[in-house]
Order: sequence, then C-alpha cells, then structure tokens
Amino acid sequence: MINVGISALTRFHMFDLANELETRGLLGRLYTGYPRSRLPEALRAHAVCRSLPIAGIAAARKLGSLPGLQIKVIRAALGAFDYTVARALQPHDIFVGLSGQSIRSFRRAKELGARTICERGSSHIVFQDRILREEHERWGIRYRPFDQGVIDQELAEYELCDQINVPSTFAAATFRAHGVPEERVFKNPYGVSLGTFKPSLKRDSVFRVLFVGTLSIQKGIGYLIEAAKQLRSRSFEVWLIGPVEPNMEPILRGLPANIRYLGPIPKDKLPEYYSQASVFVLPSIQDGFGLVQAEAMACAVPVIATSNTGAADLFEDGSEGFIVPIRSPDAIADRLQRLLDDPGLQRLLGQNALKRVRSIGGWREYGDRAAKQCRQLLAC
Repeated sequence: MINVGISALTRFHMFDLANELETRGLLGRLYTGYPRSRLPEALRAHAVCRSLPIAGIAAARKLGSLPGLQIKVIRAALGAFDYTVARALQPHDIFVGLSGQSIRSFRRAKELGARTICERGSSHIVFQDRILREEHERWGIRYRPFDQGVIDQELAEYELCDQINVPSTFAAATFRAHGVPEERVFKNPYGVSLGTFKPSLKRDSVFRVLFVGTLSIQKGIGYLIEAAKQLRSRSFEVWLIGPVEPNMEPILRGLPANIRYLGPIPKDKLPEYYSQASVFVLPSIQDGFGLVQAEAMACAVPVIATSNTGAADLFEDGSEGFIVPIRSPDAIADRLQRLLDDPGLQRLLGQNALKRVRSIGGWREYGDRAAKQCRQLLAC
C-alpha cells in the first residue's frame, strides 16, 4: 500500500487532498499547523501538529497597516513550519508539500527515499511576480514585489521535486513557458463541495452581478467596476463579497449606489448569495484556479471569467458562461449586456453551468486523479 505524507501549514486545498487519500487508505501522515482539535475527525489519527508557526500567521494578519513587517513575519512562520516538518518527517513513499514552505522538507524527504510533489496553487512564481508588477503600474499603485529569497526558494522547490502539481491549464502553461518540461507538470483541477453548493430560489427579479474573493489588484476588481459603469441600464446591481486589500481604497472610493460592498461572508452562507445572482464575474489577472467559479456554477449561475482563472478547465465559452481576455472591461461589459438583455440566455447558461459542474464532479474525482498520479509516480 502506498504511504503518502502531506505537509500543510494551513488548510488551502491540502486538507481536501489529505481527506481523499485517507478514504483510499493512502494517507500516512498529515503535517500541519492546525491543532488536532480543529482537524476533520478522519484526519486526526494521521496528524503531526506543529501549532506555533500558525500563531505567527495569525499575528501577521493584524499587521495590515505594516505590510513590510507582515511579509517578514509570514515568511518566518513558513520557514519555522518547514523546519519543524523536516525534523519530524517519517519515511513515506511520496511526500507532498506546498510551494514556498517546503524546501527543507523536500530535501529531507528525498534523503528518506520518497518521491516528492510540489503543490503550486497558482502560476509560475516568476510569471506571477511579473504580471502583478505590470498590473500595479497600470493602476498607479505601489507594488511590493516578492522577496528574491522567496522566488529563489520556489524555483529550488520546482527543480528539486519529481513533479509539480497545478490546478489548471493556464497555470501549467506558465510553467512550460519558463522551461519546466511538460512531463514534470501534473494538472489536477480542484473539486467543489456539491453537497454544500447547490441552487436555491432567487427571491427577486433584479439582474445581479456577483463577485466573491479578495478585492485586490490581482483579482482585477477594477475592471469589473469599469464594465458595470458601461451597462446600458440602471436596473441592475453588483454585489462585491470578500476582504479588501488596503491599497484598493482609491479604486473603490465613490462607487455608484448600485455597486454594493457586502464584506466577507462565511463560506457556509455563500450558496444563498450565489443563488441571488444572475451572473458571476471573476476578472482576475492571474488565478491558478478560481474555485469560486465552480461554486457559482453549482448554484446554477453562469460565469464570466478571464482566461487566466482556470475557466477553460470548467466550462466552454458561450455554453456555460463566457471566457474573456484579461484587462478588458469592454469584453466583460459586452457579455453582461447580452445576459441583461436576454433573460432566456441567462437561464440557459445557468442550467448548462449546473449540468457541467455536476458532470465534472467534486472532490472525489479530484482524489481519484491524485491517487492515480501517486501510483504512476511510483511506477516510474
């Protein structure tokens, strides 16, 4: 039987991976920053908990007004977690760690004879740094680049590991563009909790545009606001849900009354908000895989998303929604106007979206692909 070790300071999608491997009898250990009491019950027997670094992450979240110090604290916490995992690491057939926090663990796993997988939930870090730098310059907002030490560590992790896991065709393409051989990049799109995200009755007839995520330069929220201002109607509204990065205040200042910021919403409450939407928009400049797209589709809501979000791995342009270029408020406005003018098209795309995401499946199918990858990696 295959024995897989997984390192995850925080949840991200790694607990879903651990849970799927546990149900298949493949999980050896889960090295985590969470206390055992906060883990899903099925994972507790596998857990090796190192809670001190996550306290550092929690402290860093309170330093939003001091971003330079915040970055240093987060980096120190990630390094401390990596160090403790490397010291605690047991022999595994395969070791899986998140990029940016696993270099020592990967080296130790190699010493113990494991094959290694680097989980990267976004695009190649050099691509990500470049495109975010460009985007901040476009908006005239100061960019805090990745520390060169962070970039160097990620590049070392990419080079060291047997495979790099990414969640989308878009993310995989950025690795190929930076010289990583195609056979070393494994694409496994994330699942969605179909039991949690499902349609409920829309309570009114308002054409409502929804965004869920961090309101940031990376998420392209400024382009959605520009697009909404172009629509040839006043009988619509935009809901923005999620935390706001401090540097976004100039972009969000003086919004029209029909663009409403609702703040962060607990995840278990989101299905109701999705179901009150007519269309979901994800205008990101770069997103390894915008899971919110699948959540919206599971609530029978069509999606408009950029090509840099993993949208092409979820739906076809014109069938369940629309895929548009990055940095194009005109394209977003055009697709929004089509749906606003044609309620029948809106309903059809929403129904197609629901059928499509159900056919793709949820986390179980994600786990099937991960288990197959493990078997194939050991057979090499």
